[in-house]
Amino acid sequence: MHSVLRPATSRTTWTRVLHLVVGLWFAVACAMVWPGLEDTSPGTLAGLSLAPLPLLVLLAGVPVVRRSEGVQVRALVLPGDDDVTVDSSRSWSDRARLLAWLVVRVELGVLAGQLTAVTVATVLGLASGAAGGAPGWARLLLALLLVVALVYALAALGGLLAAAARHLLHPSAAERLAAQRARTERLQERTRLAAELHDSIGHALTVTLLQAGAAREVAGRDPAFVDGALRAIEDSARQATTDLDRVLGLLRDTSRPPVAAPTLADLDRLVHSAEAAGAQVDLHVAGQLADLPGQLSEEGYRIVQEALTNALRHAGPVPVRLRVEVDGGGLVVDVRNPTPVALPAAAGTGSGVPGLRHRAAALGGTVEAGRVDDGWRVAVRLPVPG
Repeated sequence: MHSVLRPATSRTTWTRVLHLVVGLWFAVACAMVWPGLEDTSPGTLAGLSLAPLPLLVLLAGVPVVRRSEGVQVRALVLPGDDDVTVDSSRSWSDRARLLAWLVVRVELGVLAGQLTAVTVATVLGLASGAAGGAPGWARLLLALLLVVALVYALAALGGLLAAAARHLLHPSAAERLAAQRARTERLQERTRLAAELHDSIGHALTVTLLQAGAAREVAGRDPAFVDGALRAIEDSARQATTDLDRVLGLLRDTSRPPVAAPTLADLDRLVHSAEAAGAQVDLHVAGQLADLPGQLSEEGYRIVQEALTNALRHAGPVPVRLRVEVDGGGLVVDVRNPTPVALPAAAGTGSGVPGLRHRAAALGGTVEAGRVDDGWRVAVRLPVPG
């Protein structure tokens, strides 16, 4: 019973009827200008359907009309259907489908108006006794059946309107491809920012943990060491806060220009941070790092940061040999450190190397990681564009 009454009681049915009424009044306004609505002759009714067509052709050529129609359809005809486009027309195919939609919308509105007018005239005739000698209850029952039939007819016209909207106002193949590409780019950018934030915060926490542990061991015996450890913790926290503000600013997409990301030009600061955590870094730089493209230099910095963080986390304050070199059209980052038998308390979950592989793969590079002699080696090679 509920399914039978749904067309008459559904809110969507009546919002679609409202949409049809708007199309009807558009046709009435055009027909009043030409050829006029002096009577209900077949010629006048034909004019009601034909008069809007020239103006509809002009409207279909205006790109923003497609957006307006899409917004109306999402609100009244197909509530919540995100597959209906709200983009302006970009091609002649879009304009042709928009014209077809406008014609369907207006003509269905005209048909709905004509059905309503005929039903109302018939019901009024029954109420005035135009049915001859039929008893009053029979006329009342017939009038009620006509009203119910009109309601279901309008619901059916609304269903046709919705079907036409799904077919004529959906995004084109080019629009779907562009939207998918934009979503993919946004996801890739967010993934990159998340990895960058992970590396920065992870480095700061590793330095903080090692420095705090070392300072606790000598507290009360070596005030100078404790003071240096606290300064290192302060510097790491400040840099992590700067990186956090920059990433959050990019995610919020504010109009304020973002803070510049660190690059390989800031390599000395990164090495100093690792040394403050107890590592003895033997740095070797070769080639013109300043000539590297901005994104490659930023990613190179993050790769060095992650490699040093992994060495500190898994091996503790040990000697680290770091080589950063530009040769043969590629950027090479080579990090080697000894591996003690017992891992320090800062040992993580082993996500460092996969993170490096992901970063390198995004730039078309390669990563080699594994044991060498009595230590661990990470070698990353990234191609330099051009």
